[in-house]
Amino acid sequence: MTWSEMQPLLEQACWDTLYMVGWSTLIAVVAGLPLGILLVLTDRGGLLQNTVLNKLIGQIVNIARSMPFIILMVALMGFTRWITGTTIGREAAIVPLAIGATPFFARLVETAVREVDGGLVEAVQSMGGNTWTVVRKVLVPESLPSLISSTTTTIVTIIGYSAITGAVGAGGLGDIAIRYGYQRFETELMWITVGVLAVVISIIQFAGDYAARRLHRRGGHSGAAPRLRFLKLAPSKAS
Repeated sequence: MTWSEMQPLLEQACWDTLYMVGWSTLIAVVAGLPLGILLVLTDRGGLLQNTVLNKLIGQIVNIARSMPFIILMVALMGFTRWITGTTIGREAAIVPLAIGATPFFARLVETAVREVDGGLVEAVQSMGGNTWTVVRKVLVPESLPSLISSTTTTIVTIIGYSAITGAVGAGGLGDIAIRYGYQRFETELMWITVGVLAVVISIIQFAGDYAARRLHRRGGHSGAAPRLRFLKLAPSKAS
């Protein structure tokens, strides 16, 4: 296969992969962020301590995380068909990708939020801040650099998952590698696909690491930023 034949295939596959990964990441972050925070809040000693709820959510997350993605993808085919009307194509692939990535991201969020200094939480509470205020003013802002790194890790994981969706005709770079590299013995195209995936992952990793470092340097974990945020609570307390 010549380069003129490979190029349009690779271009379309790249866009399909970015489309699937982009939407899956968005859904995973929107669903996984509150889930991870809830795991912290409902834990023993948390602001919303509820051992039963915490263990229930934790077990669901653990089961979902432990399931191999290829099995999860097959198990969700009925649900995927109900949501998208099909089990083939990039739209159908978004469903298992998002569901598979959500518990993974939720655990990363839990770890990031647990690293926040408990003294900051107590300071906001002492000034009359409720649970929502603690989450909005302390937990999320103070863990933001770690959350950015967690998002980067999740994106890289989803890219790996998206390659597997090629086995069921979901499109993307994984589909190219399987259809042409494996089934048609186009070894050159397969290795080019692997190279493209490596470049995409490297760019995403670099961008995520850069953003996390910038947030650290701007005072994400310094003492000044939390104190400024606490001052914003004072007027509402006084009023």
